[in-house]
Amino acid sequence: MFGGRGPDDSANGGNDSTDDHDYRRARERMVDRLAARENFDDATLAAMEAVPRHEFVPPGRRDRAYEDRPLPIGSDQTISAPHMVAAMVDQLDLSPGESVLEIGTGCGYHAAVTAEVVGPENLYSVEYHESLAESARGQLDDLGYGDISIRVGDGHEGWPGFAPYDAAYLTAAPSDFPDAVVEQVRPGGRLLGPLESGGRLGGQRLVFARKRADGSLDREARGRVRFVPMLD
Repeated sequence: MFGGRGPDDSANGGNDSTDDHDYRRARERMVDRLAARENFDDATLAAMEAVPRHEFVPPGRRDRAYEDRPLPIGSDQTISAPHMVAAMVDQLDLSPGESVLEIGTGCGYHAAVTAEVVGPENLYSVEYHESLAESARGQLDDLGYGDISIRVGDGHEGWPGFAPYDAAYLTAAPSDFPDAVVEQVRPGGRLLGPLESGGRLGGQRLVFARKRADGSLDREARGRVRFVPMLD
C-alpha cells in the first residue's frame, strides 16, 4: 500500500493514546462491517483500514467518524459514507501506478483512500471551493499524502495538464459526465460517478463507463445513490 501512516499510526506522530486506540478499533470494526456487507477486493479493504477517517471529519463530529454515513464538512459539502468510498474505489478496479483524476476533493478522505491503491503521486484532484482545497491539502500533507496534486477550479473542466488519465471519478452529481473529463481519460479508461437521472423517478444513479476508441462511452448503471449536486 502507498501513502503515509498505516492503521496503527496517529496524527500526532504515532503515540498510542487511548483516543488513538479507540479510533483504530472503530476503524477496524468499520472495515469488518464493509467486508461482511460486500465482496470488496483486499486492496480496497486495506486502503479503508489505512486511512484515518476521523482526521478528515470536523472535531465536533469525530465520535461518528466510523459510522457508515455521510457527514457535513462545511461549504454545504459532505464526506461520503465509508461504504460508498469503498464501492467507488473497488468498482474502478484500480492498480498501483495508474493515473487517476478526481473531481471534487472535499475534505480529502476519498482521495487518500484512492491514493493508498494507486500511489499519491498518481492522483490529481480538482476542488471548486478554495477553502476546502486548502484544508484538504494541509490535512493530506500532515497524514503523509502530500504528493496528491490538488487545484482549485471548475470540475467540469477537469485537469488537462496531466491527461490522459487511466480513470476518473466524480464525488458530486452532474447531469452527465463532463465532456472535458471524458476527453481527458484515455481510450479504454474508466469513469465513475453519480449522475442526475432525467427519468420519471428522478434521483441519481451511480454510473460506470468505459471509454471506447471512438471517444464514446459504454455505460452501466450501478444503483441509486445520493450525492451533493456538482456546482457550475
